[in-house]
Amino acid sequence: MDNEQFRDWSRRAADWGADYRAGLRDRPVRPVITPGEIFRSIEASPPEDAEPMEKIFADFEDKIVPGMTHWQHPRFFAYFPANAAPVSVVAEYLVSAMAAQCMLWQTSPAATELETRIVDWMRQALGLPEGFSGAIQDSASSATLNAVLTMRERTLDWQGNKKGLAGQGRLRIYSSDQVHTSIDRAIWVSGIGEDNLVRIPVSGRFRAMDTAALEAAIIADRKAGLLPAGIIACVGGTSTGGTDDIAAVADVARRHGLYLHVDAAWAGSAMICPEYRHFWTGVEGADSIVFNPHKWLGAQFDCSIQFLRDPESHVRTLAIKPDYLRTHGHDGIINYSEWSVPLGRRFRALKLWFLLRAHGLENLRTIIRNHVAWSEGLAARLARETDFEIVSEPMLSLFSFRHKAAPSADADEHNLRLVNAINDDGRIYLTQTRVDGHVAIRFQVGQFEATAQDVDTAFDVICECARSLVA
Repeated sequence: MDNEQFRDWSRRAADWGADYRAGLRDRPVRPVITPGEIFRSIEASPPEDAEPMEKIFADFEDKIVPGMTHWQHPRFFAYFPANAAPVSVVAEYLVSAMAAQCMLWQTSPAATELETRIVDWMRQALGLPEGFSGAIQDSASSATLNAVLTMRERTLDWQGNKKGLAGQGRLRIYSSDQVHTSIDRAIWVSGIGEDNLVRIPVSGRFRAMDTAALEAAIIADRKAGLLPAGIIACVGGTSTGGTDDIAAVADVARRHGLYLHVDAAWAGSAMICPEYRHFWTGVEGADSIVFNPHKWLGAQFDCSIQFLRDPESHVRTLAIKPDYLRTHGHDGIINYSEWSVPLGRRFRALKLWFLLRAHGLENLRTIIRNHVAWSEGLAARLARETDFEIVSEPMLSLFSFRHKAAPSADADEHNLRLVNAINDDGRIYLTQTRVDGHVAIRFQVGQFEATAQDVDTAFDVICECARSLVA
């Protein structure tokens, strides 16, 4: 592809992207296809000769797009959002065109320095105190792994990376059962082991960790010769929005000298609205905080910010400095590859810079406030229907519900059939979870282009599908 062809196809791709976004309401949110259908439509062997772009692009439209779940659809109410505000997409075009490797200051000075500034912009936007710095990671999973590795190294007096874990004491990490499964994965990858992730009981509307039980577990483990290393708290857990009392958990962490990581991957975006910050009161006592602008704030995936109270501990855990990665002749620079597990880094700060400038914080606050109000409104409407029950009350824009099955029917099976019927209908997309051992259906509003009318459509679809099952 020469430069003129590149120019032409870049324009055509941008036009396709705009048309795609404009026509999303006319598409089913999730495709109705059978497993293997796309795979079988693609040639079994790679081409020996070059193929024309016209054919490649046509195959993209004919074979790939019909098999995609449309995460930018205004009626995507499943999981959590993975927004890509149009201005963020434009920034990603530029990042892709430059294709910079931003691992060190010297490999892309502007990328490093913009990242430093943007992380501080976000610190201010969320109301975090001065003293927190941080880095843009690919995902909350990576940020949590970084935190767990730092817990491990700090507890082992920085000898885990050097000597390995054999012969060391058994480390213990504490969390509730409301945290994301990325915490389990971090425990596996760090070598701490699943048996050493201590699940603390929860209580109350937001299923918060019982801090008395947390403290008792720490004390008991120390008496048994084990090594308490850290606590992972959550704000807005994936299942039903589980949210810990961060101030109380931070007090326990401080009394026992433990590292505290707060996972606010989804709900953290809402903290740009001062009225929602009570959900993480005391967060200034955390050692590490993660939230994903690529969820609710509108930044193109991947874009996850990890704030750090003591970046030196973090860098001491993760940094490797062979001579070929040193920047000679400069002191006090930041090499963000030393703040993460991967060496390679994308230029993630540009899309946030574009996004924050093009929308402004007040417009972003309005979007989030609308989503919360619409979700609360839908929960209230369903609660007034005699054949529905609200299982978990709204936490920001997330709640869960159940449809009441016939007395002779299995309620869990009925609600699984319902969520499948809703998704096969195509007008909206929902997911299920389990609450207290029973199936519930999750609903959250978070897509950037969603409207109140889209949420009204959700009410109609839910009721229609539920009653058609009973009929």
